[in-house]
Amino acid sequence: MTIINNLLAAVDAMRPPMKVHAHCDLPCGVYDPAQARIEAESIKAIMEKYNASDDQYFRDRAILIKEQRAEEVNHHLDVLWYQYFSPTHLEKYPQLHELFWGTKKLTSQAKRTNDLSVAEELLAKIAEIDKIFWETKKA
Repeated sequence: MTIINNLLAAVDAMRPPMKVHAHCDLPCGVYDPAQARIEAESIKAIMEKYNASDDQYFRDRAILIKEQRAEEVNHHLDVLWYQYFSPTHLEKYPQLHELFWGTKKLTSQAKRTNDLSVAEELLAKIAEIDKIFWETKKA
């Protein structure tokens, strides 16, 4: 079997490399900013519960879960930014880079605070991304 494997490897090495193009890891249509929005809504709800509680153990757990949800928001934003949006989208929506950068900064800020205004601003930024996303899907 080793001789056959070596022979196949030698044949593969002689073949010129193929040029391939891939837009994403999975077929189009699997992206949706709703995933980031749902996690951001969880962050806001956790902040509300944290602020309403006097139980330190509950509050400690709430912070841990809120930080996990923020990581999920970042993950879903990264998937959209790196795998869905393209240079063509940036040409049509030049504010996208700043919008994603600002949204990710807010996600980090949401980890450090229980200020509901941060969660509301995060949800508003995700809503802007959502609007642009669905506009690109129509095109």
